[in-house]
Amino acid sequence: MKIATWNVNSLNVRLPQVQEWLQLHQPDVLALQELKLDQDKYPAAVFQMAGWHTVWSGQKTYNGVALISKHPIEDVHIGLPELPDDPQRRVIAATINGMRVINVYCVNGEALDSPKFLYKEQWFAALNKFVRGELEKYPQLVLLGDFNIAPTDADCYDPEKWFEKIHCSSVERSWFKDLLALGLTDSLRQVHPEGAFYTWWDYRGAMFQRKQGLRIDHLLVSPALAAKLQDVQVDLQARGWERPSDHAPVWASFAD
Repeated sequence: MKIATWNVNSLNVRLPQVQEWLQLHQPDVLALQELKLDQDKYPAAVFQMAGWHTVWSGQKTYNGVALISKHPIEDVHIGLPELPDDPQRRVIAATINGMRVINVYCVNGEALDSPKFLYKEQWFAALNKFVRGELEKYPQLVLLGDFNIAPTDADCYDPEKWFEKIHCSSVERSWFKDLLALGLTDSLRQVHPEGAFYTWWDYRGAMFQRKQGLRIDHLLVSPALAAKLQDVQVDLQARGWERPSDHAPVWASFAD
């Protein structure tokens, strides 16, 4: 199976690119974040007419997540049980071809001294508890999406510049480690233990062309999937398309 994640930063703008990417790469599952579309504006018919199954949780202007799959999508769950009143659409989970897929658009947090950072802390605690419960039920599980955390200095083009800044702070990295401590594996680092692999580049300052980015999009896999992991890649080509998202797709392949 081939599983991919992509923060598209507005599906309304990037729909032709998503269609092209699906046709080129033929993933079994593509998880999208930052749809920025109301629930009733999601282009489900476009994907279904091309033979894809899809489920989504939309939100106007901000957030929004979706799953697109070659296979039927079952047992769909939206949101975090620990945050039942959270209006932000950031989580969608489903079982696809025997695999539990949890798609997340994690909170940005803005800055360490921002009120939004407290929300990020509460949100990651709720995510951790949710994933812990899901792992007890589903041995084959992937937690994927935009985590808004660069786990180590190797995942940042300039660790000194980003030292204790949002995305790269020690406290955020501790939340990421807490997820790994549940038994999950950072799939890219299992395949590529060393080297620079960035998934997000600021639009400003030609950061993509200068190869100055952060690795904040991840696929974390359970032990059963880690044993089947074959390859993980960041698709830089898509980031270089006209009017691109500021994120690149990341995909992982698993033996059947």
